Amino acid sequence: MATLVLTAVGTVLGGPIGGAIGALAGRQIDKAIFAGGARSGPRLQDLKIQTSSYGDALPLHFGTIRTAGSVIWSTELVEHEETGSSGKGQPKVKTYEYTASFAVAVSSRPIKGIGRIWADGNLLRGAAGDLKAGGTVRVHTGHGDQAPDPLMAQAEAAGRCPAHRGIAFVVFEDLQLSSFGNRIPSLTFEVIADDHCDLATILAEIAPEARCAVTGDSFDGFTIDQGSAADTISAISAAIPLATWVSDEVLSVVRADRATATIPLLAEPAANEDDRGRSRSSGWAKRREPMPAIANCAVRYYDTTRDYQPGFQRGKGRSEQGEMRTIDLPAALPAERARAIADAATLRLSHAVERISYRTTEIDPALLAAPIVRVPVAKGLWRVEDWEWQKDGVSLNLASIAPGAITDVPAAGGTDPGRYNAPADLSATATVLAAFELPWDGTGAEGEAPLQVAASSAGAGWKGAALFAGPDDAATGLAAIGAVPARRATLGETLSGPGAGSPLIVDLRNTLDVALASPDFSLRDADMAQLAAGANLALVGDELLQFGKAVPLGGARWRLSTLLRGRGGTEWAVGSHNAAGEPFVLVDSRVVRIAEGSATDAGEVVAIGIGDPVPVRAPVRGRGSALRPLSPVHGRAAMLPDGSLAVSWVRRARGAWRWSDEVEVPLNEESEAWEVTLGDPAALAARFVTATSSLTIAAARLAPFGTAPYRIAVRQVGKNSMSKPLIIVAG
Repeated sequence: MATLVLTAVGTVLGGPIGGAIGALAGRQIDKAIFAGGARSGPRLQDLKIQTSSYGDALPLHFGTIRTAGSVIWSTELVEHEETGSSGKGQPKVKTYEYTASFAVAVSSRPIKGIGRIWADGNLLRGAAGDLKAGGTVRVHTGHGDQAPDPLMAQAEAAGRCPAHRGIAFVVFEDLQLSSFGNRIPSLTFEVIADDHCDLATILAEIAPEARCAVTGDSFDGFTIDQGSAADTISAISAAIPLATWVSDEVLSVVRADRATATIPLLAEPAANEDDRGRSRSSGWAKRREPMPAIANCAVRYYDTTRDYQPGFQRGKGRSEQGEMRTIDLPAALPAERARAIADAATLRLSHAVERISYRTTEIDPALLAAPIVRVPVAKGLWRVEDWEWQKDGVSLNLASIAPGAITDVPAAGGTDPGRYNAPADLSATATVLAAFELPWDGTGAEGEAPLQVAASSAGAGWKGAALFAGPDDAATGLAAIGAVPARRATLGETLSGPGAGSPLIVDLRNTLDVALASPDFSLRDADMAQLAAGANLALVGDELLQFGKAVPLGGARWRLSTLLRGRGGTEWAVGSHNAAGEPFVLVDSRVVRIAEGSATDAGEVVAIGIGDPVPVRAPVRGRGSALRPLSPVHGRAAMLPDGSLAVSWVRRARGAWRWSDEVEVPLNEESEAWEVTLGDPAALAARFVTATSSLTIAAARLAPFGTAPYRIAVRQVGKNSMSKPLIIVAG
């Protein structure tokens, strides 16, 4: 109708030329409106975003393939609230995390299982079946005896939860969404449908009553997401030529370009005769078709070496200009096989074809299963495209086969599939934990006593852990105190003690051997300027020290030297080390400070991560260190002429490590108070209390302790506890 109208209008306005233009435009409109619906078979697509549209068709999968799936059931997001604080006196901060439970259908055909799972392109489940985020995953393979999922059955009303038999689906229960912006991520699944995937299996599924003599043609995986059986066979034939015919109402399918071991030779051509018995032809005729417009063929496929990402391989075509035909093959293949298919398709479609019309009075029935033949009247191999039984013989139409086009076996030399940065498949490993308090470093609130937690693991797949705290060896009553992120702290244990040393000089004699928790951890050197700025601070047992040299010994073992001992007021612990087995923690930004009130008096910290089969427990070392006053230094004692003893010392203040103005620093305590004891602390000793950093002990008080030398212990009295003693030996 549009053709007639626009032709008439164009003729009136522009004459014959206008009429031609109007007719062309009208035909395009009529074609768009009245043309029949196009049919299409399975197509290769980019890895789609999963859908949840009601009524969407579920694909059929064969072999091993990657697919997006469709969400068929879900619950509302579940909100989890946590309250934390950055320190004493700071406002509390509430954080929210969400979990979700949902089911994703992946195949309308039973499968064997699910391999890897990707979420937003990153691995959510590894090849070993480990889940990289919190939650539980269950796979339903879709067989006839499949039972309803227990979570879905519990959430739905009784009798309203189907088992979805015949449909393979995956159920996620309480999947943590913090890594995905607190939303359900876009998931793709590695579906393992069969151990093997070949054309015979695919054709038997979509056309079970057909006779399929297709052997030796296999893929790693294949998917059918739309179209009928005829559409699927047609789509496969674009890459792998198939010959089909109907005999006795049964469909037969064979390879159209695959030669058998013995290629049959047709009988001599038979000339047909007219009614008087005179010959009218020789029985065969040969013609050559013009060069096709297609100069090259390419194949789009799912590349198995690139985690099933779409790949593209071109065949070797003609050098002159021409069209390129792209074949969408929804199969999982290595790049070499895809390139071989593209080369074979190029030979079939880009070269001129010779055809022979051949007539014979006899034919071998084996030709039906071997469509490649030889003929006595021409050289080369010929494909039987069709035949017709006639009253005086069999008429066949033959097409020439280009040399090399009867195989799609990869050629030697290999093919580049392209670069692909695959997400690392790192298994979640168990948590290694250390908890401790440190002397106050002068940062933050003065009265704050933060709990320090160093959490790590032997593998880079560790995803962090939730933290709980409670009394010593608490079986119950643990309180949540936060979580450590997936940033592994550098920790381990000592292989040898650092030996005795002085906190007043650089220790160049002793060394310390440590075994770190993971071989991929490393330590680095620091010069004196860096050490003065606080670099390479480590907690070894109860002593804080710094190291200037770190030498790898192989594996996770390191040797530390150029040591600064007794840092942060821990000089009392210099001689307290065991030979081996003490915790080693590099005190840096990866150590988590927890100032929440529930952690202040904790005697034990418990961590639970994805890779922890049981909770990991660690006692809190150095309890009270943050609020404990520092012991005094530079103790002196002198006997006076009257027999009395004069004792003096220099005070230190918590957190006051920089003597910037060269004057004595305030004590950071409510008042200055000192406890001085004389004699053996295990026995009843003389005790003195003073408010100044000096004391004179009268001769009468010294008399019960005999003659010199005298042992004197000086401790600072703080508002929370007393310092470690300074021991002064007089006389």
